[in-house]
Parts: sequence; structure tokens; C-alpha cells
Amino acid sequence: MTVSLHHCPAPAKLNLFLHVIGRRPDGYHLLQSVFQLIDRCDMLHFDLRADGRIVRTTDVPGVPEEQDLIVRALRLLADEFQRRHGRAVPGIDVAVDKILPMGGGLGGGSSDAATALMAANQLWQAGLSADELMALGLPLGADIPFFIFGQTAFVEGVGEAMQPVAGPDCWYVVIEPGVSVPTPAIFGAVDLTRDTKPVTISDFSRDQSAQNELGGFGKNDLQAVAVRLFPPVAQAVEWLGSYGQARMTGSGACVFCAVSSESKADEVVAQVPAAWKAWKAKALARHPLKSLLQNRAVVE
Repeated sequence: MTVSLHHCPAPAKLNLFLHVIGRRPDGYHLLQSVFQLIDRCDMLHFDLRADGRIVRTTDVPGVPEEQDLIVRALRLLADEFQRRHGRAVPGIDVAVDKILPMGGGLGGGSSDAATALMAANQLWQAGLSADELMALGLPLGADIPFFIFGQTAFVEGVGEAMQPVAGPDCWYVVIEPGVSVPTPAIFGAVDLTRDTKPVTISDFSRDQSAQNELGGFGKNDLQAVAVRLFPPVAQAVEWLGSYGQARMTGSGACVFCAVSSESKADEVVAQVPAAWKAWKAKALARHPLKSLLQNRAVVE
């Protein structure tokens, strides 16, 4: 049995567009989006224990262990393991190299939890399918199923309904404006657009085939609220907009722009004002952990 899995990537995602098309009676918003994985990743490291405990061995500023989506997801998986196999899991240590910002709209916490579920499923030999892991993670966060799905996706509902779609093969420049945007503040705003006309996956695919300008489909309905409440987001959108179609990802705060090459990304990053953190990232067609786990399984 494998006793450790180190250097497990938890990639960020970008919302290439994000439309709010309605609201359910329970208050949840109905969304349409395309989620694009990128190669900017947190890195997680897992080691089996002998005492059945689930322990986060590194500090994550601002996130107590009991509230961490990683720990909560692993506890759900441990409960499911107990139900299926009639015995307790051996336990696990989790170390986190955290680089994705919290409140950035990049899905970092959800991605960490998804990576933890996929890695522990293999380490514990729990035997859950990807669909079962997605269902297990959904109550913790609507983005978790996407990261387990693990490829560019046209997303609907509250984030749980996904279809694979071809995204652009490009580089992105991403700016962290230095603020953390709380998602409830955006979705709770009275001026949030909640009635954008629905689109179809073919609308997006046709636009990707026809357009010359990268990243031009649709809009982010949450952006208008975020730029009003958080001026640094507005400033980042305006500045990056001089290099292409700049928009916010998720509920913010990060702002991104697609560019045609790595050299162009380097050029733009070099010009970003010192007050902001900026970096480049490559679009990913598939979650990098999938290959890692498959290769380990073959070796074993």
C-alpha cells in the first residue's frame, strides 16, 4: 500500500464568463459559466497515520483547522469509508503549500479540498468513483465537483451541472488587487444582475471558433458589484484592460486577461504596478493530479 503522496497540485480556475440567470426559491443563484483550469497551483502533501486522525500539519493563516475545507472533506470521506468498509481509515497528515489567495475568485479552497478527496481516496483505497467524490464534496462547496471533474467545463445550476467544452489554448495574466472579496457581499447586493439571458454551450463554442480577440465571450455579472464595493478591483480591471479583454474571475478579487503567448504574458506582468501582485498562468485542459494518480496506480 502507498503510504504517502507528495506534491499533489490543486490548480486555480478562471471563470471565462459568469452569468447569473435566475434565483431558486431557497435563495441560491442560478449560474452559467465556463470554468478554465490554469497551472497556478497550491501544493498538498499527504502521509498516512496509524492512529485514525486527520491532521493538517501546516498553518493556513485565517483558516482554523476545524473550518478548513480540506479537513472537512477528508472527514466526510472517512465517514463514507467507515460506512462502506466497516472499519476506520488509518488517518492522514496533510501539509499545504498555499499560494492561491483567499477571496480571490480562483477557487483555491475548493481546489484544495478536491485534491484532498482524490488523493485520500487512493491512499485509503476507499474505492469511490469520481462521480461519488463529486457528490461527497458538493455540500461543502459548489466548486469542489468541478475540480474533481478535472477539465474545462460549461457549468450550470449552482455549479453542479457540468459538460466538457474546449477552452482557449492561451496564457493569462492574473492580478491580485490586494483585497479579499467575501462572496456573500456580492451575491447579496441589491443591484446584482440576476436575469441575464441564458446561453448554450454551442453559443460559447461558436464564439471561441469565430473570435479573434481572446476571452471576449459574455461577461461577469458579479463584476459590477465588486468594482463598486472594492475600488482596487476596479483599478485592476481598468489597468489590465489596456492589454486586452480584462475581467474579474468568480466573485473576485482577482482580475485576468488572456494573451496569445508566454512572452506577451511576461511583458505585461513586468509592467504591473508594484502595489499589486501579478503572475502568468497557462490554460490547462486537464487536472494535473489525474495523471499523477493514474501513474502511481499503474506502478503499484
